[in-house]
Amino acid sequence: MKILFVYPRFNRHAEDHPELRQWVPMNEYLGSPSLGIAAIAAMTPAGVELEFRDDRVTPADRPTDADLVAFSFFTPAATRAFELAHYFRAQGKTLVCGGIFPTMMPGECAPHFDAVVVGEGEGLWRTLLDDFAHQRLRPRYEEAASLCLDDLPPPRLDLYFAAERGSFQPDDYPLQLSRGCPLTCQACVLPTSMTKTLRQVPLDRVFAQLRSMVAAKKRACLTEDTSWFAGRQTHRLRDFFNRIIEEGLVAEVSYIGISMPMLLTASPELLALARRAGVSMFYLVGGFDPITMKAFTGKDQKALARAHLAIEKAHAAGIEPYTSFLIGNDDDDEGTADRMLEFAERARIAKAEFAIFTPYPGTPAWRRLEAEGRILDKRWARYNDSNVVFQPAKMSVRALEDSYLRLWREFYAPKAHYRDLPQAARTIQF
Repeated sequence: MKILFVYPRFNRHAEDHPELRQWVPMNEYLGSPSLGIAAIAAMTPAGVELEFRDDRVTPADRPTDADLVAFSFFTPAATRAFELAHYFRAQGKTLVCGGIFPTMMPGECAPHFDAVVVGEGEGLWRTLLDDFAHQRLRPRYEEAASLCLDDLPPPRLDLYFAAERGSFQPDDYPLQLSRGCPLTCQACVLPTSMTKTLRQVPLDRVFAQLRSMVAAKKRACLTEDTSWFAGRQTHRLRDFFNRIIEEGLVAEVSYIGISMPMLLTASPELLALARRAGVSMFYLVGGFDPITMKAFTGKDQKALARAHLAIEKAHAAGIEPYTSFLIGNDDDDEGTADRMLEFAERARIAKAEFAIFTPYPGTPAWRRLEAEGRILDKRWARYNDSNVVFQPAKMSVRALEDSYLRLWREFYAPKAHYRDLPQAARTIQF
């Protein structure tokens, strides 16, 4: 048996808004694929031939001798996934899909694929392959319970490394310390796609993956901010940083995700340990937590003060806060962009990104805005944080898009010196 794994392309910010390339003095950065395909590939029985196509690098719609074509994608890649499914179906191939969008919208995917995997796929994959081999493939495979992570093998990142071409050679790949989240943030899919049960990936498996990255001259990035939850999680994070130091892997983690509330509750000792482990940058996610949802409305000075304290704490630890600003929450108005820009200047934020609030299918925000009749656009390719797909509460669609573009333009206009920095220091993921 041969399986072709496909990661469909999707539009990034500057592809939908080419003017960003004129204003932002940074090169576009095409990050690595998500871990989904690599994790499923690791569960594939020995003797099965595997092929991986990254449609963002080389178009995937070309002939294959694979018996089964498997897709993994999230919302902005759904439109392209359906196009590719049509291509491979015309060649008589059997098609399966999984990932965030199929988990959230299985009915939307069903007409295009022979089987849809809902939820975490590792526990279902071998059953699906056996069903396929015996010609009894079911239309849906659903993981109802939280998957135990204790015995899972490390993701097959070697498939991704082999797909690198020309200028596409990412500096870092995602490293996962945990899965799941007990919170219910309005625009986050994690509690549904990875369940509300927070589970830890065994450290031996984490470090097996990290060592494979280092051997391939890649660094790791820790994208999930759930690592900073108080209690057991921060103890685990401390163990992770200490082991990095003990194994001589200092500076092999390029950045780690965090939010302002988590940054404020993190102990100075833990932040200092992160710095000693070589962490020099936070990916500081905003727009989902009670601080950043209120700080830029002009009405909550306490939240604004806490936002400044969070940035000051990162700077004091010697860790650069690469800050992600989200505009379009219901309390945002036409003055929000000005307040964000003023905050960024006063807080001495050197590197930032800006995104439009997007009600991703299946999230609490999606359900609420659907019920309110405020979803304006269901073209999935536009669900990439750079297009307005809903009716904002306190401004027009045009005003929200203009605010988003102005944030990029006015934040980076005085920062032309970025062009002279090394590539790794000036990459912004549009």
